[in-house]
Amino acid sequence: MRPLLPLAVPAGETVLELLPTLARALAGELGHALLPHAAGAAPDPGLRPGEVLAGGEDDPADPTAVVVATSGSTGTPKGALLPAGALRASAAATAARLSPGPGSQQWVLALPAHHVAGLQVLLRSARAGTEPVVLPPGPFTPEAFVAATAATTGTQLLTSLVPTQLVRLLDAPDDEPVAALRRYAAVLVGSAATPAPLLARARAAGVRVVTTYGSSETCGGCVYDGRPLDGVHAQVQDGRLVLSGPVVARGYRGRPGHPAFPAGPGPRAFRTDDTAEVGDGRVRVLGRVDDLITTGGLKLAPGLVEEALTGTPGIAEVVVVGVPDAQWGQRVVACVVPAGTPPTLGEVRDRVAGALERWAAPRQLLVLPELPLRGPGKPDRTRLRALAAEGP
Repeated sequence: MRPLLPLAVPAGETVLELLPTLARALAGELGHALLPHAAGAAPDPGLRPGEVLAGGEDDPADPTAVVVATSGSTGTPKGALLPAGALRASAAATAARLSPGPGSQQWVLALPAHHVAGLQVLLRSARAGTEPVVLPPGPFTPEAFVAATAATTGTQLLTSLVPTQLVRLLDAPDDEPVAALRRYAAVLVGSAATPAPLLARARAAGVRVVTTYGSSETCGGCVYDGRPLDGVHAQVQDGRLVLSGPVVARGYRGRPGHPAFPAGPGPRAFRTDDTAEVGDGRVRVLGRVDDLITTGGLKLAPGLVEEALTGTPGIAEVVVVGVPDAQWGQRVVACVVPAGTPPTLGEVRDRVAGALERWAAPRQLLVLPELPLRGPGKPDRTRLRALAAEGP
């Protein structure tokens, strides 16, 4: 059996030295599977680096190429076993969806490459036989993004960002960052839900933004602008979004028979932790099952309230959480980053009541200078719940 060996992933241009290894992994030609981790940090010992893959974790016909650690939002991180075929299918479907015409595709890497979104920039580049341009180490800045864009040579530029990076580019005091964004055939934005006003603002500026939904278990984004990639099927089962197709992982490292990967005939399937609505070939993700709020005996998806508050004057960003409440079981809390003067709680309640129902309206307003984040750019709902619980 093949071992799982750590792969230290550096920041900056040095990461390009990994491209030959990743190309061989993508082709299924390595004698081992790769466990990416940030250079300078040890790989997660729970994923048993250095040990061989178990029988159900590998397949000589389609070897496991990479084991990607999940973000660990619900506890100990898990390792998604990504076959070489799944990664190739993801790269091919992405290329076909984003830039199907002639011309050379080139990516700009603006995310940490040990996370699945950044790693996919490298893998897609390896498949295309091109070299991405990499932003320098350190905090993301509009200046660095403009310089990286200027250094590209491809005719079809692609990049992957998180919402906060897109905000910084649009908020830059000069026009260069937006001019740079306009050069891209597609700007993927994911990892966290992208507010509708941000999307509208970017598109009004001529930026070809594509929202993405996916996870380590699906080789990253597999639903673009609400539409699954070719070969990916979406359905709701028992209140959860289930994704199936060639991009799905074969399971978790050291967790055979995990319920997230139901066995059965047909393509591999992944049972997500998200609620969603699926219809007419489109997927509308409402939020994590664990984030559902039970208030007054009724269940509420935070995403519905966040959607209702999108575009509210005085709100730049909003995340909705539930915290224990003696009267309601859980009270709905709107955590808001203001744009100018924030709205009052009464204004927030009226806005939600008008879009949904009065019982869904927040009973607490938490105004913050910025949202706490985890991983590559997801709101830290656990931290937000703790902050809200400290309030009235």
